[in-house]
Amino acid sequence: MDVRNPEHADLIDWKALKSQCDFIASRQAENAAATRTALLAAIKDANAKGRARAEELLMADGGGLACAMRISRLQDHIITILHDFALNHVFNADNTPEASRLGVAAVGGYGRGTLAPGSDIDLLFLLPAKKPAWVEPAIEFILYILWDMGLKVGHATRTVEECIRLSKTDMTIRTAILEARYICGQRALLSELETRFDNEVVRNSGPQFIAAKLAERDERHRKSGDTRYLVEPNVKEGKGGLRDLHTLFWISKYYYRVRDTQDLVKLGVLSRSEFRLFEKCDDFLWAVRCHMHFLTGKSEERLSFDIQPDIARRLDYHDRPGLTAVERFMKHYFWMAKNVGDLTRILCATLEEQQAKDAPGLTNVISRFAHRPRKIAGSPQFVEDRGRIALSGPDVFKEDPVNLIRFFHVAEMKELEYHPDALSRITRSLALIDNSLRDNEAANAIFLSILTSHKNPAMTLRRMNEAGVLGRFLPEFGKIVSMMQFNMYHHYTVDEHLLRTVEVVASIEAGRDKDINPLAVSLFPSIEDRQVIYVAALLHDVAKGRPEDHSTAGAKVARKLCPRLGMTPKQTELVAWLIEEHLTMSMVAQTRDLNDRKTIMDFAERVQSLERLRLLLILTVADIRAVGPGVWNGWKGQLLRTLYYETELQLTGGFSEVSRKERAAAARIRLAEALEGWNQKDRKTYSKLHYEPYLLSVSLEDQIRHAGFIRDADKAGKALATMVRTRSFHSITEITVLAPDHPRLLAIITGSCAAAGANIADANIFTTADGRALDTIMINREFKNDEDEIRRATSIGKLIEDVLAGQKRVPEVIAIRTKGKKRNTTFTIAPAVTMSNTLSNKFTVLELECLDRPGLLYEITSVLSDLSLDITSAHITTFGEKVIDTFYVTDLVGQKITNENRQANITARVKAVLAEVEDEARAGMPSGIIAPPPIRGVKKTRSGA
Repeated sequence: MDVRNPEHADLIDWKALKSQCDFIASRQAENAAATRTALLAAIKDANAKGRARAEELLMADGGGLACAMRISRLQDHIITILHDFALNHVFNADNTPEASRLGVAAVGGYGRGTLAPGSDIDLLFLLPAKKPAWVEPAIEFILYILWDMGLKVGHATRTVEECIRLSKTDMTIRTAILEARYICGQRALLSELETRFDNEVVRNSGPQFIAAKLAERDERHRKSGDTRYLVEPNVKEGKGGLRDLHTLFWISKYYYRVRDTQDLVKLGVLSRSEFRLFEKCDDFLWAVRCHMHFLTGKSEERLSFDIQPDIARRLDYHDRPGLTAVERFMKHYFWMAKNVGDLTRILCATLEEQQAKDAPGLTNVISRFAHRPRKIAGSPQFVEDRGRIALSGPDVFKEDPVNLIRFFHVAEMKELEYHPDALSRITRSLALIDNSLRDNEAANAIFLSILTSHKNPAMTLRRMNEAGVLGRFLPEFGKIVSMMQFNMYHHYTVDEHLLRTVEVVASIEAGRDKDINPLAVSLFPSIEDRQVIYVAALLHDVAKGRPEDHSTAGAKVARKLCPRLGMTPKQTELVAWLIEEHLTMSMVAQTRDLNDRKTIMDFAERVQSLERLRLLLILTVADIRAVGPGVWNGWKGQLLRTLYYETELQLTGGFSEVSRKERAAAARIRLAEALEGWNQKDRKTYSKLHYEPYLLSVSLEDQIRHAGFIRDADKAGKALATMVRTRSFHSITEITVLAPDHPRLLAIITGSCAAAGANIADANIFTTADGRALDTIMINREFKNDEDEIRRATSIGKLIEDVLAGQKRVPEVIAIRTKGKKRNTTFTIAPAVTMSNTLSNKFTVLELECLDRPGLLYEITSVLSDLSLDITSAHITTFGEKVIDTFYVTDLVGQKITNENRQANITARVKAVLAEVEDEARAGMPSGIIAPPPIRGVKKTRSGA
């Protein structure tokens, strides 16, 4: 690329700057320090103005590559001026013979003539064979000025001989020299380096260099997650980013000995349209990167959530129905990243073919004979070439477009890798995928076979997606290719999430996930139709980005697409139902009280059959696990298992007809009998402590543990006590609190957890018959080691005791913890509050949705106490930045909240808290104070009796 292209105008008047520097030298020649200070100020000011001008032009014309070239040219002028100033005015070396002068070259990205605003400036100072005494001091002078300007400068000072010797053994140095570009000084030194490098290093070493660069690329991809569909991509180093394009350029330049990417068209490596795509990707990625650097004021390479909206605005994206401006921008970004992958595949295919032709005589003949392509039985369209599937002829796809689908099916059946030339031809043949192929019965049957394969369907589908086939064959899927959802919950683009969901389903079916999802693995063999679950997994989010609810719209897509795939009406309706309900089981499990029979009855009414229940459980597990690392945990698994088993009982008529009172009495007898080694008095005392809700919802094992905990506290004379237990499989740690009942008890406990930085997942709240509260708080596990986790939970328990004893105040502890922490301003979620009296037979269900923040649960529970509401159970669910908290509440006499005026008041007060509106009723809120035990009626209603 020609960095001297006149269309890329200078950002500063560099001739005027040079005159200014000469003037500084003439005026202050006797005072070296003053001269240097004045020079630095002049150069620094020019650089700042030049970069400000570069940003103005970028905002005006949007040219990312042009911006990078302008900044590179600006840097060239500054270095040239500093070089000349050092020689002419500092070291009086202007009369030094040309052959004794140093040469200054740009290397790395700077060598390509492109610089982002925050990029490192990589310089190579070439030393003459006989260097004068002033050379090294002059280099130091230049470098120190650049460093004092605040620039990040990487440099090497070598002779030509040293460059050649080191480049033979170090691939990084070889790559840097490959892109060396003359800036100033002795040009002959760089010319000598280029000639010797070409003859002594590059010649006959193309395959070695290509292998090294591709291996380097693969390792870089592995470190960044090996997917180009991460929703916070690294624009420079990530898969499909600028470094991948640079790798293509390095390989092309090294192997084909070209100076400009455009030369690859003349050589037939890229078509003219592919070259235009190369330029388009390069320009777009440079625009994004330059905007990122200008916006953040540093070399920020990760396109994080907090800057994505600003970059979208800078690039002039706007909202559209179903997609926000930032989501449209990121979809464009991922399309470009995918295009980079296509170009990589095309270039690699051409290189491999070229290397085979270039192999020397006899070796080439032997190699071709030994690795001659072999026919694939039953598939004459394809051949096997060294473990890879290749095409038997150039017109395989034209002769029968079904081969575009069959190609992937044969590769999967025969467990073959993909020949890059075949993938390149597929990319160039996508126009053959039209409505006639989409309606082709054989093509659809083959696709369904791929999707439901017992081997690795997700890998095959991913290859189809990367080649562009999947989105063309299923246009509904094509609409969500590269689409992102602007939230912290989803880690991948929608298409990548769907493919990962299929991957998890296949893993469950193969039994590989027995330790993670034992129930799902055990249920899969009993599924009547495995095709249904795979199709639902692939399509469950296919309608994302539409104005309509994606579950409802997705069901409509399924009803249209499934018959095309050859599925029966029964299968089609089951797939549509699964897509329409794919979020239901997760939401019920995480936000509802599973001990409330109405919850189970309502859910069972929606599911209606065991087959649907099994399928929905497996789809729900796969969907959550495919969201991203760390989203799934054992606690979610436990909630889903509980919901499954309770619903299974309801569907099979397994619920007991015995009254609650009789079942509670039986449970009390079982507890008394299970307290082995206890005297009769203690058995009677501690088994009578609990009301029906406790006895019917808490396991006997936990009842025994709680009884021992309460008895130990009584013997020690403790009014306050805490107990911790880790549940490693569930990724949950329990903190059980025993304390005198108190209207603000839950608020104090949740506030203490917030002050300790613990995330609460759930809360079981009970009151004993003697006026004490027995509350168990489930917090998300933080440490892998049980000893560390117990130590952490014990310290939180101690903090809860201190707050309850009045030794510490929650607001003060939370304030200390959150001091200086930046609030999340990237995402906005409109606070929502709903109250329902139909979700439970005994309680009013209060559901809140808002942006998560430290201390939120404490604020909510405090205002609920202010409103004289008795919280029976709390369920806390976090989806990235969004939190959904559900509280089962009654008034202080144990009744539902039915008065409309009171409901409106509660909704308004809670919504004010969610929106962080100042609420006078909360001012002066007591904290850290133990109130007198409430009246007996309040104690009972708190337990739900």
